[in-house]
Amino acid sequence: MRILIVEDETAAYENLLEIISEIDPSIEIAGYTEGVSQTILWLQTNQSPDLILMDIQLSDGSAFSIFKSIHLETPIIFTTAYDEFAIEAFKVNSIDYLLKPIKVAEMRRAIEKFRKWSRQDVLHYITQLNQLTALTRYKDKILVPVKDKLMPVDMEEISFFFTTNKNTSIFLRNGKNYAYSKTLEQIEGTLNPSEFIRANKQFIIARHSVKNITIWFDSRLLITLDIEPPERIYISKNKAAEFKAWIVNDN
Repeated sequence: MRILIVEDETAAYENLLEIISEIDPSIEIAGYTEGVSQTILWLQTNQSPDLILMDIQLSDGSAFSIFKSIHLETPIIFTTAYDEFAIEAFKVNSIDYLLKPIKVAEMRRAIEKFRKWSRQDVLHYITQLNQLTALTRYKDKILVPVKDKLMPVDMEEISFFFTTNKNTSIFLRNGKNYAYSKTLEQIEGTLNPSEFIRANKQFIIARHSVKNITIWFDSRLLITLDIEPPERIYISKNKAAEFKAWIVNDN
């Protein structure tokens, strides 16, 4: 069996290698890609693998944008750190859906499930898989509670989400802010990853609101937005490369 690993975190990739080796040392790692564009290029220039292990949030956008560029003919086991992505469409259209940190028993079960599939099962699966483009539509509005009403807010009006002391607020580009009942973890899974990014534990920021990026003394990034946030927004050294790739993404 030949497997392509699509994963933008080095530690997660190395963990997958260890798990696969423990399950079956004869499995061949056909390739390793870290982003959407790199994965598309690999699939266009290499022999198709038998199986793909694919993280959903990649360095340059959502993995589901891959399906908009190519017709995929390989079954996938999806992996992610966020269970908010686990909607029925993903469950139906994947062999399995594994949450990080991935356990050996879970991966073994998923691979065994794949090995039991007939050719007809694979063909049916591929048909369903390539329909994911139509299923992965992100909201263009959210409803924000304001007193006894619900106020529709366009996603383009949002500058950032902020949390402190377990309280979350939405800050709009016009300077207004509103309390919001969901956690950043719950919010993150509903947002288009090409337009919003989790900057750190306290902020999710909109791409269109980033006005300036300052390289800080310890290789962190200091982010300036279109409105003043309650606290300075820093991107860690480990996430700096991902952030810079995200901010220039035109997809």
